[in-house]
Amino acid sequence: MHAYYADHFVLPLPSGHRFPMAKYARLRERLAVELPQVQMHEAMPASDGELALAHTPDYIAAVTAGTLSPAALREIGFPWSPAMAERARRSVGATLQACRTAMSGAGVSANLAGGTHHAYADKGGGFCVFNDAAVAARLMQAEHARVARSSGPLLVAIIDLDVHQGNGTARIFERDASVFTLSMHGAKNFPFRKESSDLDIDLPDGCGDAAYLEALEHALDELDRRFIPGLVIYLAGADPHEGDRLGRLKLSFDGLEARDRRVMDWAWQRRVPLAFAMAGGYGADMETTLQVQMHTYRTALEYDQRWQALVPCSSMAAAATGMGAPRWQNAAA
Repeated sequence: MHAYYADHFVLPLPSGHRFPMAKYARLRERLAVELPQVQMHEAMPASDGELALAHTPDYIAAVTAGTLSPAALREIGFPWSPAMAERARRSVGATLQACRTAMSGAGVSANLAGGTHHAYADKGGGFCVFNDAAVAARLMQAEHARVARSSGPLLVAIIDLDVHQGNGTARIFERDASVFTLSMHGAKNFPFRKESSDLDIDLPDGCGDAAYLEALEHALDELDRRFIPGLVIYLAGADPHEGDRLGRLKLSFDGLEARDRRVMDWAWQRRVPLAFAMAGGYGADMETTLQVQMHTYRTALEYDQRWQALVPCSSMAAAATGMGAPRWQNAAA
């Protein structure tokens, strides 16, 4: 399985900042030791043209040049620096590469970071600068249109299981019927002013495994009734875990593993390629967040093995660089 990283571009954060920047490098270290089957590649930066598929030119220019207002930076939650701008581009680039890899025959691929769903077209927020899933969905649709014109548009489902609503994603796609936005999140958690996704599942504080998994089953059934995607982008947030400082839900390690398995199985049953990003995770103990993420990768490897059984070795090798012929599963007729 192929995964893409940008953790060597580190934001210089002030002492005491609550964002756990070190978790990305630590996740890569653990994967290298414990799951060497995950082949890791440095993410390339998203270009201005790629970012402009989901963001306004003025906002892209302001992030690049460091001319965001103090209020805009407060909303993002990061100080500006060249490393901040570069990391934001590469975090998007990692999801772009993961989607290309999944669509090129690998079936399952990953971004070791990403899931920056609070970024709107013209502003960032909640530790999110650019919206990686939104840019990736639009770019995969554009690339599909160039190579498969007769099959109709590529439909993309964004399954967002971070504990916080994907408000930026919902707003970007609010009038776009080709992208289905599903968000399961804490009803009383950030953002306190919610947007309207295609399907929002509001969860009460203290929600545990059984209630969460039942809600997820209903959500996937509803998605199945309303939409037939050719690509799934999955935000596998670790922050619903009971040990998360910001989550307010009570999912166990087993519950989150069952969540990941259900989403990946839903995509596998339909032979729909799936790219996933790690989204939020703010465990009081960073190792708790990392353990949730390691379970996600172990589960993904099981489904990667199923995909490998379907795809010739040459196609799998090409998928790592995105050079293979795309396998557009279930594109809209």
